[in-house]
Amino acid sequence: MAIHKKEEFGKKEQDLANFAKAIAHPARIAILKVLAQKEECICGEIVNVLPLAQSTVSQHLKALLEAGLIQGTVDGPRSCYCINWKMFSKFCDQFTNSFSKLIELRKDTYKGYLQNGTNTNSKNKCC
Repeated sequence: MAIHKKEEFGKKEQDLANFAKAIAHPARIAILKVLAQKEECICGEIVNVLPLAQSTVSQHLKALLEAGLIQGTVDGPRSCYCINWKMFSKFCDQFTNSFSKLIELRKDTYKGYLQNGTNTNSKNKCC
């Protein structure tokens, strides 16, 4: 039986993984794009521009809310959402920082890929 060992990793790694999971569905990225175009948006407005049922949009909004990437308020039957720019900025910075560190570890290999799309350092070939 597999044992879930998420707790064995640091908070930064867990937070970054949760962020990646929250944006891992194309519908969630589309929702973020809709919200970025407006200061705030009613759930029905999001449903009108996406090819998804209202219940499906609500499920994706819930995932984004749980990750902290959006904020929402309920006013009777209307749910209004906006991007939580503070949290969004935090995750973007963490994401960029993490990948920058990976690139720094193999800067020569990465530069080779950028320049000609292949690995120019033969000793770093994989398999």
